[in-house]
Amino acid sequence: MSVFVRVALAATLAFGAVRLAAQQTNPMTYPETRRTNVVESHFGDRIADPYRWLENSVLTDPEVADWVKRENAVTDAYLGGLPQRDWFARRIRELLSFERFGLPVKAGGRYFYQRNSGLQNQSQLFVRHGLAGTPRLLLDPNLWASDAATALDEWEPSQGGQLLLYSVQDGGSDWRVLRVLDVASGKVLPDEVHWAKFTQLSWVGSKGFLYSRMPQPKLGEEFTGKAGNSALYFHQLGTPQTRDRLIYATPDHPELYHELFLTSNGRYGLIRSYNGTDERYELRLLDLSRRGEARWQPRLLVSGFDNDWKLVDSLGHRLWLVTNKDAPRYRMVSVDLSQGEPQWIDVIPQREETLSEGTIVGRTLVVSYLKDATSRALLYDLGGHGAKSIALNDIGTASGFKGRAGDPETFYQLSSFNRPSTIFRMDLASGETSIFAQPALTFRPEDYAVEQRFYPSKDGTRVPLFIIRKRSIAAAGRAVPTLLYGYGGFNISLTPGFSASRMAWLEAGGAFALANLRGGGEYGKPWHDAGRLAAKQNVFDDFIAAGEYLIAQGITPQGGLAIQGGSNGGLLVGAVVNQRPDLFAAANPQVGVMDMLRFDRFTEGRTWVDDYGKPEVEADYRILRSYSPYHNIRAGADYPAILVTTAETDDRVVPAHSFKYTAALQAARAGVRPHLIRVDTRAGHGSGKPTDKAIAENSDIFAFFAQWTGLAIPGASVQKTVNKD
Repeated sequence: MSVFVRVALAATLAFGAVRLAAQQTNPMTYPETRRTNVVESHFGDRIADPYRWLENSVLTDPEVADWVKRENAVTDAYLGGLPQRDWFARRIRELLSFERFGLPVKAGGRYFYQRNSGLQNQSQLFVRHGLAGTPRLLLDPNLWASDAATALDEWEPSQGGQLLLYSVQDGGSDWRVLRVLDVASGKVLPDEVHWAKFTQLSWVGSKGFLYSRMPQPKLGEEFTGKAGNSALYFHQLGTPQTRDRLIYATPDHPELYHELFLTSNGRYGLIRSYNGTDERYELRLLDLSRRGEARWQPRLLVSGFDNDWKLVDSLGHRLWLVTNKDAPRYRMVSVDLSQGEPQWIDVIPQREETLSEGTIVGRTLVVSYLKDATSRALLYDLGGHGAKSIALNDIGTASGFKGRAGDPETFYQLSSFNRPSTIFRMDLASGETSIFAQPALTFRPEDYAVEQRFYPSKDGTRVPLFIIRKRSIAAAGRAVPTLLYGYGGFNISLTPGFSASRMAWLEAGGAFALANLRGGGEYGKPWHDAGRLAAKQNVFDDFIAAGEYLIAQGITPQGGLAIQGGSNGGLLVGAVVNQRPDLFAAANPQVGVMDMLRFDRFTEGRTWVDDYGKPEVEADYRILRSYSPYHNIRAGADYPAILVTTAETDDRVVPAHSFKYTAALQAARAGVRPHLIRVDTRAGHGSGKPTDKAIAENSDIFAFFAQWTGLAIPGASVQKTVNKD
């Protein structure tokens, strides 16, 4: 270690000791949580589960509801006393107050797109006749519920643009209600489909649509019961849901999910069947150009749940797909469907970068790649030749590039940590781009430095790390309180993107870091495999190494590091806090998977065994038990300040995970810093949350981070307002 690093570490240790000494008081008094004598035997181990009663739904069990109420009261009182809270609420609101657009979708001569004027709780849906036409409001979800917690989820115009199929999400739940709108009149048709879940929206002409649904759950189990028996249906417009036609189901295999993707010309429907979170699918094909019963007879295209297959599109009898079959970083292939046995032809071979998706627009293949977690986009002809690069930001995320065969244009959006999305229109004939929508900002993106570094993990693996801070701070080499974010699972890639809450943190003088941990999809299948099942500890090691790197490099002082992660990232935060409580000043596990011995018993949990393993298998159990956040809390240790966040109607990761973890954490008396839980109402796993709720939640979280990392916000204390509620 160099003399400079030793001096820097000594200084930051002193900073952390002074700050913590100033903040430590007597341990907090938490609400009493009833303990039970539930003990189970797992392969010779006696495992206590004293808070199992908290697995009951807060919506149906009065005792659980009372526990949540009492916990929220303590948390609200504490957060309400933080001087930074009002500053973050005000500044996040100001940073969100800009006009935002979604990507346009063209159908017939109409362009459909979402727009938020800035602080609307839900984005509205508009339509234009022609690119320069006058915008007309089609749907305003802000009028659907008094608390604005009912959201417009997915939407899809019919091919001619006369009708719009859309899904409605209520209270953040994964359940969807499907409805249809007449575009010309703006009237909602009587058709209504309930209990749709994880469904694509697929028009069959303009007379009906295909969708995926599950059986109606038992009363009281809507948000906790195990999911299963997914099936594909066809709904004929003008008829009740009870008359919907069953197209494909597997009653002998209720664990399978089925979803349908439609080619842009509406000719083919590709049924993907899967039984977990791994991208391993069987494919069946519907030829919707056929008449009568023939159109509803699926043709097996790919058997065996071995590989990932992503639909690109079709022209004539030829179908293009992206797959990782014989290509861990993916390739593009095509098949002639007029032939009997499918013969797959390489169109774009595997490259060094990870191929993420492709589309056909006009007669051009638009292909997106990830290189070190940043976007690249290339144009090819239909045979995969003549690659041309689309100029993108050096460090950013590009998405979109949708369209249909014959279209002269495509739209895409670019964003980064210091820039919200700008939407571009690209003329495919000339290759020229023009701005469709660009936000007017209340800050200067140029004032913030975005850099990517690579650091060694415990085993020497080179891991990417984005670091964002003010240029003045970077130039001065000052160590400042830093928020480190991670996920590391399910082949999901974390790429640059804008967040008003994080921008407020940066404006206040903090730094933000994002680590691309193993378990994600940034480098294809090998990177995913290196962070799951028996290799899951690699994810925690990567995250811990990122924190150590940020301190050693003088990015953040010792005692100035906060960590955050959601869902699988919540598990990550809970696990690393148990393993290295000394490394972190504050932590926010969001909607996390915290009980690794019972995760598979609720809603979609059974599908997560692809990444986690099966608790009923001894070898898997041993690994799960070794890092399960709920089971590895170290009583009496000096833990960081922890704010657990979840929501009542989260039916992806049920809130019981967070409830039980918090109860165990508070009972362990793991240090004097606060260990609190914030339980939101009429909210789920994250999507569909109203702007007001999001601002309230994030101002609480970032004020908590600021308090415990020592982030000083000039004037924050005098800006505190009296809560009159």
